Amino acid sequence: MTTSIATITDIEARTGTRAADTADGYIAPSLAEVPRLGTVLGIWAHPDDEVYLSGALLAAAAAAGQRVVVVTATRGERGTDDPETWPPARLARVRSQEIVQSLAVLDRGRGRIEHRFLGDTQGVCHLDGGLAADPAAGTIDELAAIVDEIAPDTVLTFGPDGMTGHPDHRAVSAWTDRALAGAGRQPRLLHATVSEGWVRDFGSLVTAMDEGEDVFSPSPAGSLAVDLVLSGDALRVKLAALRAQASQTTATELAVGTELYRAAVAGEWFRPAAVRSPRARRLARCRVG
Repeated sequence: MTTSIATITDIEARTGTRAADTADGYIAPSLAEVPRLGTVLGIWAHPDDEVYLSGALLAAAAAAGQRVVVVTATRGERGTDDPETWPPARLARVRSQEIVQSLAVLDRGRGRIEHRFLGDTQGVCHLDGGLAADPAAGTIDELAAIVDEIAPDTVLTFGPDGMTGHPDHRAVSAWTDRALAGAGRQPRLLHATVSEGWVRDFGSLVTAMDEGEDVFSPSPAGSLAVDLVLSGDALRVKLAALRAQASQTTATELAVGTELYRAAVAGEWFRPAAVRSPRARRLARCRVG
């Protein structure tokens, strides 16, 4: 696992957080223990998935000197209710720029969070809304090659529920499973989830993208591998990174109001894809200041 140049004491002093113990007896570190995730690879469907679900985690990992890489399957060209103003080609260009700007905000302009679009090495552009759960073998091979190249300790992605039930999210989850099965390295795999409290407080704000009963299904606190509740500078940076993807976030923030939006995006939760070993559960349960 990657060794951070920042010690636990250094990061705790900087963030005002302290390590604690989980109910099940595993170590429950604060943000200080994000270095335990080692090299982090995020695999997502659309630009903005990464910042909504893991922005603060990525920022903390980069700040600790870990390698952080984000892979996005599509350019999100269908992510609009106004296709006349935002035809696919235009929106694809804008969102391709926005994700770079957003990651730069998370990294405070230091250029340490890497990004690539899946398919670029093959000259393939995966279409937003058209990802198939069983893609061409070349796509899985490319993703497996990325895993072998990056050699991540931790992979972040959607679970089979796709969080929102979006078919592209579900497909990327399946792609990641297949790629890891074919990769030479077997990293820790974490699936994005929501907490019971988030569903209680904000579940009415979201709409499922399909009829699956698993959509926005909360994970009990004891099952979480990563449990981030943001405030202070960590939340300010995440909000700034979200606002950098304005084509997707401005209307939402205006619709619900800044305070509610701020509260709704202040959590980041991941559960282990499977309990592989005690190491897979000794991760970060964090309250970030």
